[in-house]
Amino acid sequence: MATSLWATRAASYLRINVPCRGFATVLKDLKYADSHEWVRVEGKSATVGITDHAQDHLGEVVYVELPEEGSKVERGASFGAVESVKATSDVNSPVSGKVVEVNTKLSGSPGLVNVSPYEDGWIIKVELEDDSDLPCLMDPDRYTKFCEEEDASH
Repeated sequence: MATSLWATRAASYLRINVPCRGFATVLKDLKYADSHEWVRVEGKSATVGITDHAQDHLGEVVYVELPEEGSKVERGASFGAVESVKATSDVNSPVSGKVVEVNTKLSGSPGLVNVSPYEDGWIIKVELEDDSDLPCLMDPDRYTKFCEEEDASH
């Protein structure tokens, strides 16, 4: 027991003081939720995934739970989950609307979330109810600052 506590403290210490890579990529044309999902809005269509920061903290993704096409999603509510070698984490929708497409490639290749979180690793596409959710989301600069503050507090 004492060894695992020491290992946990050592890992925590190393994570903060010796990052294994630079800060996660934050794309300029996206909006971000404080639960680490991104959304790319094009007209009434919104593509949703988890951020590079989130996948980096999760580690190797081994399974992605996808919702059904046609199901409704609500801003801030869980619509699925991402399971990694470290943990399982809910995925929350940054917008409200109807799921019009799911990324079925993730069923056979969940690691796409790690290697390409903003392109091939997207999770769902949503037909927006309206754009009233968008002002509640963070722009890239605010999200970057949010991640830096979150990492510093751990």
